[in-house]
Amino acid sequence: MNETDGKTLTCGLLAHPAGHTLSPLIHNSLAEMTGKNLVYVPFDVEPENIGNAVNGALALNILGMNATVPHKEAVIPYLKEIDPLAKKIGAVNTLVRTGDGTGFKGYNTDMTGLKRSLECQDITIKGQKVIILGAGGVARAVAFLMASEGADIIYILNRTVERAREVADEVAAKVPGSRFEVLALDKYDEIPRDRYLCIQATSIGMHPDNDRAIIEDPKFYELVHTGFDIVYRPMNTKFMQLAKGAGAKVCNGLEMLLYQGVDAYELWTGCSISDDQSRAIYKAMCERLENEKNIVLVGYMGSGKSTVSKILSDRLSYERLDTDSLIEATYETSITDIFASKGEGAFRDMETKLLKALGNEQHDGLVLATGGGLPLREINRRLLSKLGRVVYLRTSPQAVYDRIKHDTTRPLLQVEDPKSRIKEMLDERAGFYEMAADVIVDTDGKSKIVIADEIIKALGLDN
Repeated sequence: MNETDGKTLTCGLLAHPAGHTLSPLIHNSLAEMTGKNLVYVPFDVEPENIGNAVNGALALNILGMNATVPHKEAVIPYLKEIDPLAKKIGAVNTLVRTGDGTGFKGYNTDMTGLKRSLECQDITIKGQKVIILGAGGVARAVAFLMASEGADIIYILNRTVERAREVADEVAAKVPGSRFEVLALDKYDEIPRDRYLCIQATSIGMHPDNDRAIIEDPKFYELVHTGFDIVYRPMNTKFMQLAKGAGAKVCNGLEMLLYQGVDAYELWTGCSISDDQSRAIYKAMCERLENEKNIVLVGYMGSGKSTVSKILSDRLSYERLDTDSLIEATYETSITDIFASKGEGAFRDMETKLLKALGNEQHDGLVLATGGGLPLREINRRLLSKLGRVVYLRTSPQAVYDRIKHDTTRPLLQVEDPKSRIKEMLDERAGFYEMAADVIVDTDGKSKIVIADEIIKALGLDN
């Protein structure tokens, strides 16, 4: 990863929420591969602040931005220019600083990403018979791509037929000669018996609907030769399972996400990304998603990480590890003795070495409780994000003091006024915990069982 300095270029993501996105993995990896002094960060922007965010990005000399739901249409009034394709689609997902630096030009790389993803599956759109499930913003963009690339006929199925008709009429007006039919979701048996490319363009299949498909009748899937689900979390949706069960080829939206990112990066930097580079990043994305089932607990000493990790391990049948315990076992001595004999710096080096080793292992469901100072290092925060989803157990200084005031095994608290020391350290560390976290759970006044239940629900593991 790059070390930032006064010449570092910045790109980012306009999202709400902006929690667990794979875009930083894509773009920061591309920057490393291409030798660009560039960093990519997500920005959580409330819908009412999108104009201020775009203008602020311009003032801060940000090179480019991605925009995702709910900002893809909302950013358009704040652009200086818009690419013709994005204008026809009516949505923008990539902002590129104009040559004169006075504004941003909007592009839509979602659809070029989808096209490249289909091409990777040896699917040519021209002449295809297509079924699109859903009629929201994504479905409209998919319909435009299918029509523009010469699909033979496009069926749009939606719960509200009127909305499907609006999408079909809008795209047909922009792409002369395109053919559309619209149906209610439960009228799929009116589609002529043939084999279709079916694109699932709704959020059904994502949390909290992981166990659902927009159409669950196996007979529908007999129409499908290829089922493409825009959803990629989880990687194997129920839609994909049903399509595969009927003999169809299946794929999810992960490659689409990759290639829209690659296209955006090329627009920002002028670089050309090779197939080998794209494949390497796709592999890293798959590994990251596989690791998302892992849970990493961070927080100050006394926040309950050890006890909560045991409850989570029991509830989820996950493997449980503790970084402090692993280090003590590896070096055959206590944390207190390590601090006394080698110093805190050496101990932090041990933590980093341990995280690197854990990252090279495969864990089919892991709960990792971490030491209180582990997330202070930027490299450790990066390594934690690769291991799994990070949960910060946020605890007040008073609650910590009440829990550990009689514990003499904490080397950093062997001071005259431990209560003041706790507050001082929490003030210093809170920002680092928050930077590391995907989820924050407040622990004061809650039992460890309640805290574990909140974590399970927040991570969508309660299905």
